[in-house]
Amino acid sequence: MSESSAIDRFRRALAGAARAIARDPELDVVFASEASAASAGKAARVPSPGASLEPRLVAEARGAADSYALRLRYHDGKVHAANAPGEPEARAVFDALETARVEALGARSMAGTRANLAELTNARVRGDAILRARNADEVPLSTAVGLIARERLTGDAPPPSAVAGLKLVAPWIEEKAGAELDALALALDDQAAFARLARRLLEDLDLASATDDPADDELEDSGDDDADDGGDDKDDEDGEDDQPDLGDAETRGEENQQERDEQDGSDELEPGEDELSDGDDESDTGTPGQGRRNWDLSPVTDYKPFTTRFDETVEAHELCDDAELNRLRAYLDQQIGGLQGVVTKLANRLQRRLMAQQARSWQFDQEEGLLDAARLARVVINPAHSLSYKVERETEFRDTVVTLLIDNSGSMRGRPIAIAAICGDILARTLERCAVSTEILGFTTRAWKGGQSREAWLSAGRPPHPGRLNDLRHIVYKRADEPYRRARRNLGLMMREGLLKENIDGEALLWAHNRLIARPEERRILMVISDGAPVDDSTASANGGAYLERHLRQVIGWIEERSPVELAAIGIGHDVTRYYSRAVTIMDAEQLGGAMVEQLAQLFEAK
Repeated sequence: MSESSAIDRFRRALAGAARAIARDPELDVVFASEASAASAGKAARVPSPGASLEPRLVAEARGAADSYALRLRYHDGKVHAANAPGEPEARAVFDALETARVEALGARSMAGTRANLAELTNARVRGDAILRARNADEVPLSTAVGLIARERLTGDAPPPSAVAGLKLVAPWIEEKAGAELDALALALDDQAAFARLARRLLEDLDLASATDDPADDELEDSGDDDADDGGDDKDDEDGEDDQPDLGDAETRGEENQQERDEQDGSDELEPGEDELSDGDDESDTGTPGQGRRNWDLSPVTDYKPFTTRFDETVEAHELCDDAELNRLRAYLDQQIGGLQGVVTKLANRLQRRLMAQQARSWQFDQEEGLLDAARLARVVINPAHSLSYKVERETEFRDTVVTLLIDNSGSMRGRPIAIAAICGDILARTLERCAVSTEILGFTTRAWKGGQSREAWLSAGRPPHPGRLNDLRHIVYKRADEPYRRARRNLGLMMREGLLKENIDGEALLWAHNRLIARPEERRILMVISDGAPVDDSTASANGGAYLERHLRQVIGWIEERSPVELAAIGIGHDVTRYYSRAVTIMDAEQLGGAMVEQLAQLFEAK
């Protein structure tokens, strides 16, 4: 009884302090562990400190309530929406800067609030991908920029756990946008002026252009589609003119994004949830790892690399200069030829199926709602009939991200890799129209028959069972948050002579999987396009011919049994159904587009 009374007193005190900070008498505080929210007024959902009222958890709850209250007091949603960029990555950075602004206003004037917000920042970072980033590409820019801005505005150093990840990108951010970061403090009390500075900062980081806004993004996407889809007009002539209206799809995507942004004030105030879920026993849940960003990311296996010093994960544009990338893209466009019309038709079919799942429907014969005009006649004929109402219902369509992992091995050279690039190109456009994030990745090695890894093994005296003896090359053609129009050129890199070498599928699959796990979307789909088993002569000769294949089977089994990621595969010319439980094998690369669309359609339709 005393414990219940203590936590009730704590919540009342917390609510009183939050109302004072927000200057809003209707504000209430609800612990995240409680089943129901406040019956009236505004409610700040904060992590529960538990019956023991542990000091650290108490400080985090106070920080969450203070942050919510400061947002109510200093944040204008209309000003924010008017200045916010449309692209997800830019929007995330913009939101992080605004959060830093409103919290800095409280931290600078109230010492207690400052301490509470510091604990909240520590809690947020504990669940962020910045903690396990090994290179700059893996650091979330929104987290990094938010922490740097917080230090500029309040003088508080970033949490020690985030320092290592922050060092990977901080010099680049300072070089690009140091002046704008310094200027933010001058506009702290003026949200509109602060938002304009934030937009200029996004321009400095190449996340937005001077003329970008959500409306411009829609127009530019539409223009790109008209220019790139050489087969679209032909499709219309062939009867494909019933394609869903793209403006509706993009508008719906922006509406969903806006709804999520409006909830940011409450969603970001739940730092304890990730921590609580980390303590759960995965064997007790039906979907282990669901919603967790830092769970165990490696299967139990005897596989190992001899060294990882020479491995690389690179953006596609880093592997050649702009002129060559433009030339390769032009060559890919030539390869599309008459095939684009066929694949575009298939993409249109996928788009219609996705849009049908996102479409709204009506519930009829309701007691209240909108008047059902179609049933008024029966009331006119017989006044004894009551009026009929209808209620609009939106079909559930979970926020989704799709990763396309393409085998970039030498055996894919020629028509297979060209068709894989074409299909990835059109798939990215199609899913973007449907508000589904898409990532395109490739995997190969830096050398044939080993590389510097093998030389290091030879120098070490050829120890037995060395593990993988080749240098990995993992390529990011399109990041999930990157709009298609920016990544379009990168897909041409697959046409580069000398790029395609050997393939080590197991580690590539883990790499793509771990990138997906770090994503915030509710549903994650990984599709692999390969033409057979992993091949690396150097590794196989030193460890046995089944070494790489055994590891691939272990990784696939682990993902299919334990991970929330949904895995599917398409084999070109080779049977991959012996590895993947959800797979299809095609004997002709021309069939790839249809197989890919059907696999994705089945995944999306699965409940």
